[in-house]
Amino acid sequence: MDRQELADFLSRRRARLTPADVGLPPGARRRTPGLRREEVAGLAGLSVDYYARLEQARGPQPSPALLAALARALRLSGDERDHLFHLAGHEPPRGAGRLTHVRPGLLLILDRLYDTPAQVVSELGDILAQNALSAALSGDMTQVPPRERNLVWRWFAVPGSRSLFLPADHEQLARAHVAGLRVLHAARSDDPEVRELVESLLATSEEFRELWARHDVAVRRAECKTFLHPQVGAIELDCEVLAGAGEGQRLVVFTARPGSESAGRLELLRVIGQQRMTEARG
Repeated sequence: MDRQELADFLSRRRARLTPADVGLPPGARRRTPGLRREEVAGLAGLSVDYYARLEQARGPQPSPALLAALARALRLSGDERDHLFHLAGHEPPRGAGRLTHVRPGLLLILDRLYDTPAQVVSELGDILAQNALSAALSGDMTQVPPRERNLVWRWFAVPGSRSLFLPADHEQLARAHVAGLRVLHAARSDDPEVRELVESLLATSEEFRELWARHDVAVRRAECKTFLHPQVGAIELDCEVLAGAGEGQRLVVFTARPGSESAGRLELLRVIGQQRMTEARG
C-alpha cells in the first residue's frame, strides 16, 4: 500500500468535484474548490475521521468494499478505480466483479434526478447506487451489509423489509422477484454469484423454495408500486427500468403522477430528506 500516493490521489479527485456533480446542494460559500471531506465520507458511507486519515497518509489499508464505495463517491472512471485499488495494495476486481462499478456518466444522471427517487441496480438485484430521495424513501443501502443490498435476498431473508410495501402486494412482489431471478439463472447458469444467491435462498426461505418450484419466469419492466413511508404515508409510484449500455446494470426511476396526492407526499419527503442532510452536516 502506497499511503502517500493514495492520499494524493484521493485529495486531487475530491478537489475536482463540485456538490452539483454528486447531487448535493451548494451550501455555504467555499474557500477552496472541490467537495469537503465530510461530503465524500457521507457519500461513501464511512466516518469523516477514517476518510481524513486516508488523505493524511496515516490510515489503515482500506478493504476492497470500501474502495469500491470511494470510487463511486468520487465518480472515478474504470481506469481510475483500478488505480485506486492498486495504490491501496489490492488487485482490482475482474470479470463479473467489475460490473459493480457504476460509470460516472450513469451516476451523473442519477444525481440530476433530484426530485424523484432513482437507483442503479445490477442484473442480480444488488443496489449499487442511490440518489438522496431513493435513500429517504426506502433506506440508505450504504449502511447495510453487502448481502442485504440485494433486493431478492432482502425480500425473503431480512425481517421487516416488506414493511415498505402494502401487505396486499406482498404475494405479487414475491412472485415477481422469483420469476425474474429464474430468468437470470437460466441466462447465466455458469455464474457462481447467481448460483450462490439461489442456493442461499433455497436454504433460507421456505416461501422462496415453494415459489422457485413453480418455475415461473418474467422479466421485470415497468410496474406500479405503493411505498409505505413511516413519516409521509403511502406513496404510489410508477417504476421505469432503463437498461445501461452493456454493463449489466439498470437505472430504476420512480415517478409520481403530476398533481396527485403521491406527488405531494414525495415532495414532502424530499424536503424532509434535505433537512436531515443539512442537520447532519451541521
